[in-house]
Amino acid sequence: MQNLQGQLLISSAGLYDPNFRHTVVLIGAHGDEGALGVVLNRPAGVAIADAAPPLMPITGREAILYQGGPVQPDQPVLLAELSDPSLADVHVFDAIGFLTGELSETARTAIRRARVYAGYSGWGPGQLEDEMAADTWIVEPPRVEDVFTDDPDGLWKRILQRKGPRYKHISMMPFDPRVN
Repeated sequence: MQNLQGQLLISSAGLYDPNFRHTVVLIGAHGDEGALGVVLNRPAGVAIADAAPPLMPITGREAILYQGGPVQPDQPVLLAELSDPSLADVHVFDAIGFLTGELSETARTAIRRARVYAGYSGWGPGQLEDEMAADTWIVEPPRVEDVFTDDPDGLWKRILQRKGPRYKHISMMPFDPRVN
């Protein structure tokens, strides 16, 4: 199986796990030990100023927290677009990467924009591969605008529609199939 680092995973219509139903996950790392990423389209509706005040100078006063996944939901995860991608602790794609621990002044000044996620999404060894074999996820190359979308609630549908006619039908599936 291909390495999925730097790819988007779009939940398929058959994924009913509430942690991942209608989600778009950006994979930051994938290897023999497993995989990790963040859910891009789950705004928590809480201001960074309230949830993680020390990060507000990086994200801006109006920024909100996103739910990155079910793993360590009390741990903030910082995803940023950097003027120098080599400063990322975990480079994901293009100028996008994760910053961890204490930020150096060099890294702080290299941040063009950033989002903070509560927790992350994680898979143990072989778990993501099994889910891929079961057609749980649809893979798509990311775009920077996917990461920093102004419409996170519409991201899942938009990405499926850009994949073409085969996926347009899936994009019309309601979150709760009982309302279909």
